[in-house]
Amino acid sequence: MLTTLGRIRSASAGSGKLRALRKNRLAMTGGIIAAVFVLAALLAPLVAPYDPARPDFANALAAPGWSHWLGTDDLGRDQLSRVVYGARASMQVGVLAVALAFVVGVPLGLLAGYYGKFTDSVVSRLTDTMLAFPFLVLAVGLAAVLGPSLTNATIAIGISQIPAVIRITRAETLRLRHVDYVAAAVANGGGDATVLFRHILPNATSALTVQATVGIPAAIIGEALLSFLGLGVQPPDASLGVMLSGAQSFLAPAPWMAVFPGLAVVAATLAFNLLGDGLRDVLDPRGATR
Repeated sequence: MLTTLGRIRSASAGSGKLRALRKNRLAMTGGIIAAVFVLAALLAPLVAPYDPARPDFANALAAPGWSHWLGTDDLGRDQLSRVVYGARASMQVGVLAVALAFVVGVPLGLLAGYYGKFTDSVVSRLTDTMLAFPFLVLAVGLAAVLGPSLTNATIAIGISQIPAVIRITRAETLRLRHVDYVAAAVANGGGDATVLFRHILPNATSALTVQATVGIPAAIIGEALLSFLGLGVQPPDASLGVMLSGAQSFLAPAPWMAVFPGLAVVAATLAFNLLGDGLRDVLDPRGATR
């Protein structure tokens, strides 16, 4: 009976949060734009009208028009197709880098917050050492060591995001380990694994979900920067950062080469940030009032 009542209350609370999120126009706008980017990334071969790597010298530096909605670059490659495939690379890095950060950071944060003492000291010192370097500086350094490629850029960005995930998870674990239902689970003989993964981690998902929506736009910017510097996606493959790098010499005769990939980076990061702000207000009201 108690279990049934708990499920009913949980479902009711979930529907209430969904209604609150729907009322947040900025969050819904961000969610719609983010969904468009995700769909474009998944359906890139169907959405892109041309091969993004195929040159067409007869149409080099063509202005936006009916044949090429966003114009072409100096090699005659369709800008719309390259933006779509560039968004695909950005979404791939955003999702996989955040996933890597969570796979490593969440267990470390749980252990540090739950056991404390020596474990907490070691994990916290490691986290502080990594946080001494700005996110993008650390990502650039790691990518330079690993070598230029999309995979290595994803790993570098994921490692750079681990400290933030550890801190969020540790803080939530420290808060939750003293609540009544965790104490009751311990008193009933629940082991550490049961307490951590059945009681603490599920109740920390709200804060971690918000962190994920913050980490994805940071990863998108990181991928664009690394590709711009030649440490991420390598030409002729499409990337928003590669497109911005190639547009430097053509800002006057063909400004669309920089404008459209730049707008894509801004739109993607803004969309996920707006969605993250809305989720934070709904899932973590305490964080919205700090």
